[in-house]
Amino acid sequence: MTSLIIEEINKSQLKTVPGFKAGDTVNVHFRIVEGDKERTQMFQGVCISRQGRGINEMAVVRKVVDEVGVERIFPVCSPMVAKVEIVRRADARRAKLYYLRDRSGKSRRLRDQRRGLKHNVKDGVPTPGAQAEAPKVEAKATEAAATA
Repeated sequence: MTSLIIEEINKSQLKTVPGFKAGDTVNVHFRIVEGDKERTQMFQGVCISRQGRGINEMAVVRKVVDEVGVERIFPVCSPMVAKVEIVRRADARRAKLYYLRDRSGKSRRLRDQRRGLKHNVKDGVPTPGAQAEAPKVEAKATEAAATA
């Protein structure tokens, strides 16, 4: 009985955030309260891990400032997080990218997910390369049907 009540409370506190994953570069806008004033500050970095689920979900975002790595752990559904924007998607083969802590220079970069993918369909909308090739395929199919 009490677990059902807790689940209902958790569902009411859930926020809809974009589906970012480890490797993606994100802008996290979070609220800072200083005395009686409140402002929004942005933290842009690479998400190196996500863990937990539901209201307990956390994301670790890492950026490098003056050759010093800075990591922050954000509760994704916290009311202090105003919004999360995805700047760039990367092709990461692991769920946790802790190895980026030891890297410096160009080896710190991750490969872009869109690079070389012409037939990628994302959110139901094909990429521009896929849209340009689609009519050619249909035209060839209609020519083959007409000759047969």
